[in-house]
Amino acid sequence: MKLIAVLLAASTVPLAAQWLNYPEAWTPHTSDGKPDLTAPAPRMNGKPDLSGVWQAQRTLEDFARVFGPDPTKIQVDLNDVTKYTDNLFWGIKPEEQPLRPEAAAIFAQRKSLIPPASTCLPAGIPASLFILTFKMIQAPREIVILHEDGDPARQIHTDGRPLPKDPQPSWMGYSVGKWEGDTLVVETIGFKEMSWLDLEGHPGSEALRIRETYRRRDFGHMDLEVTLEDPKFYTRPFTIKTNLNLIPDSDVLENICAENEKDRAHIKSR
Repeated sequence: MKLIAVLLAASTVPLAAQWLNYPEAWTPHTSDGKPDLTAPAPRMNGKPDLSGVWQAQRTLEDFARVFGPDPTKIQVDLNDVTKYTDNLFWGIKPEEQPLRPEAAAIFAQRKSLIPPASTCLPAGIPASLFILTFKMIQAPREIVILHEDGDPARQIHTDGRPLPKDPQPSWMGYSVGKWEGDTLVVETIGFKEMSWLDLEGHPGSEALRIRETYRRRDFGHMDLEVTLEDPKFYTRPFTIKTNLNLIPDSDVLENICAENEKDRAHIKSR
């Protein structure tokens, strides 16, 4: 497993510099003064307001099956990621994964390589949704996602524009969103082929298309479904489902990967 590589590359930031534990006026509270995470979801212009700091459901139970009863004693940063950060096909036998031969060859080659994120390149999508936390900022014509892992911000345009016909490949791709009832549906294309879909090294081609659906069930909980379709590298689309939990009265931390970075020298020596 390569979980530790991406997180060791991250710098530590003093918490005093951030607005953490600031009681936000729009957070509902229970009678005992705690944030009421089961209160109704806030709305904007008739649609759920997805704004907030979110974290994908942690998967320590799954890590325990690999590392033992207390996996954080073996690897302390497992609370910062989910199993999908490491492997999008977690729990699926290698022979049952829908890789085409070209993708299988790339995947095999990458087993001996260091993930791009460990050298301060972006983790990309969908990995950045499963690392640390991310902040969604909803505006009338777009939604911006800020990633605490240091990846570039994403712009999800909701103004009705189409996806670009000939996008210049990028780490985070090009995203447009539309509402289907109370569910936000996001389509993203235009990825760099050198990016990794997870830390194990599953590849994505420039033909990769990612569909995300976000459904905020109440104030503190959201359903996320991510479907990846890449006819060049995979024989069929595949889907990941997870829950997102709101981190109330909080914020994302600044993360400058190269600041105080001390791992690269060790990586080069391998």
